[in-house]
Amino acid sequence: MMPLAFLKPGDSGVVKRVGGTDEVRRFLANLGFVDGSAVTVVSEIHGDLIVNIKDSRVAINREMAGRIMV
Repeated sequence: MMPLAFLKPGDSGVVKRVGGTDEVRRFLANLGFVDGSAVTVVSEIHGDLIVNIKDSRVAINREMAGRIMV
């Protein structure tokens, strides 16, 4: 298990755990980052990621990506 922030463009994983405060976990869950969801990194710019999750493209910063374990 490792943070989503460590994946490179083209890498895929499955969300195992989401950390942070209740508010942060709720925000990420609303974006689709829940246990068991498949996620693929589309691109990475200065540590920020664009990912495919649940048939959507989502941009998240490095701090948020560090809280998502895959």
